[in-house]
Amino acid sequence: MNDILALRKNLHQNPELSDKEFETAKSISSFLKNYAPDQLIENLGTGTGIIAVYQSEKTAFKTVMFRCELDALPIQETNGFAHKSRIDEVSHKCGHDGHMSIMCALAKKLHAKRMQHTKILLLFQPAEENGQGAVAIFNDENFRKLTPDLVFALHNIPGAPMHEIIVKDHTFTCAVNSIIIKLYGKTAHAGEPQNGHNPAVAISEIIQKFQDVMQSDPAKEKFTVMTPVCIKMGTPDYGVSAGYGEVHYTVRRAANKEMKELEQELETIATETALKRGLKPEIMWTQSFSANENDPAAVDLIRKAAGSLNLNLKEMEFPFSWGEDFGIFTEHYKGAMFGVGSGENTPALHNPDYDFPDEITETGATMFYKISQLIDAQ
Repeated sequence: MNDILALRKNLHQNPELSDKEFETAKSISSFLKNYAPDQLIENLGTGTGIIAVYQSEKTAFKTVMFRCELDALPIQETNGFAHKSRIDEVSHKCGHDGHMSIMCALAKKLHAKRMQHTKILLLFQPAEENGQGAVAIFNDENFRKLTPDLVFALHNIPGAPMHEIIVKDHTFTCAVNSIIIKLYGKTAHAGEPQNGHNPAVAISEIIQKFQDVMQSDPAKEKFTVMTPVCIKMGTPDYGVSAGYGEVHYTVRRAANKEMKELEQELETIATETALKRGLKPEIMWTQSFSANENDPAAVDLIRKAAGSLNLNLKEMEFPFSWGEDFGIFTEHYKGAMFGVGSGENTPALHNPDYDFPDEITETGATMFYKISQLIDAQ
């Protein structure tokens, strides 16, 4: 594992943001060429996606895809270890450096021993953090030609015991979308606000009405998380009554159908509130993540793999509230995402002091390989 661990630390030192993973992609391609994939497809999706294809030794009856992510986050790292990020305000705080290392370790295993009747695709996907990468890969003609029968991915889970495998039938991660509401009014003198249309009251009403939609108990119907992330209005010029404002929210629900219903409800609230206050609304959505809808049969394969490897298995009752764009793949192909515990006392994902634990690299790679073997034996 020395070459895998060295790769992981190099990736951690040289993180790149979504849509800019050019050097990361070069490092991955260079590493993979040492382990002789039958085909290396590059420049996929947003331009940096890679798929390594490992053909079966005999006739292939199934094609299975495993996915990892290339991108980092716009977060300043606070760790002081030797492999800390060399890039200001960019760092691997979601563990994608570790996910890539797991996939490269899987490539080594497949190079040593391919499946008998199962073709394996290793997808290194760009731009997961902004929700654009999976969609771009899915829409890429070079990907469409590969037509996987099953798709799998994993995510490291801080707070869970190291090496624990975390599974759930159906929704594993929530559907996530983000709404931008722009309110166009009319600027006026601060001493004569009645001569203009100030968006302040409308913003206040939208926030309150959105709060009423909240239903944060996952055990109840229409579980909904609504988080205000940005509010803009006016300037610090005390003689001016503002004529323009913005409200940005990120919203989460447990299923894709429920998210569509929520989107329509929020648009109606924002539009009606704006018009009532003499404002022209403009509404747009950004950074959309489909829910990861796990296929129960695919989850059973994960359970069997964990059992055969003597790994502790945890059955989740409720989905994770964070988004993951792997959902676009489980929306169109049978498959599943699962979690790998990365330690009970480790910093949380997206924390400035987070670092992927190298101890679970072999766990993740072995799980993927065992899933492949179980499918191959069917």
